[in-house]
Amino acid sequence: MDESATIGAGTRVWHLAQIREDATLGTNCVIGRGAYVGPAVRIGDNVKLQNHALVYEPAVLEDGVFIGPAAVLTNDMYPRAITPDGTLKRDRDWHAQGVTVRRGAAVGARSVVVAGVTIGRWALIAAGAVVHRDVPDHALMAGVPARRIKWVGRAGIPLEPSGPAEWRCPETGERYTEHADTLTLTPTEEPTREPARQATE
Repeated sequence: MDESATIGAGTRVWHLAQIREDATLGTNCVIGRGAYVGPAVRIGDNVKLQNHALVYEPAVLEDGVFIGPAAVLTNDMYPRAITPDGTLKRDRDWHAQGVTVRRGAAVGARSVVVAGVTIGRWALIAAGAVVHRDVPDHALMAGVPARRIKWVGRAGIPLEPSGPAEWRCPETGERYTEHADTLTLTPTEEPTREPARQATE
């Protein structure tokens, strides 16, 4: 681990993990064996990076993100080892584009996320998928290239239809509304509470 990296309280970094310069990790994270966190990568709180996951700069992982074993978040759209004149490429010869993974999303084992992609909140990327374009909130993506096959709720469970453009989580009971290929959590009304009665003598 580089001395300039910032590690939050309660974060655990396992054997052979590499945390590069100026990386920032939040609180209560788990960085698995052999994982790689690139320079200046920003990781929020309660993030899990499983064994041998590779997160290249300048990626941003928001709170509660899960990155599965051997998943790769790339940063170069047009990779080359050398320039056209045959010399080895240096930092100044290319522009890194990081992946952004929004709150609560999960990236499955051995999946690949292409440079510059944003994965929406609570989305789920299936194992082995190749994600080459932005992913909407709550989308379950699978395949090569990845496409949306279902919607998932905050619990990560596929949602069940409950009406026209309406979905329900079988685990939590949360309800969602679909509009223009996006899914949003339906607000719930808080129960009306009676004002507390004052005790009388």
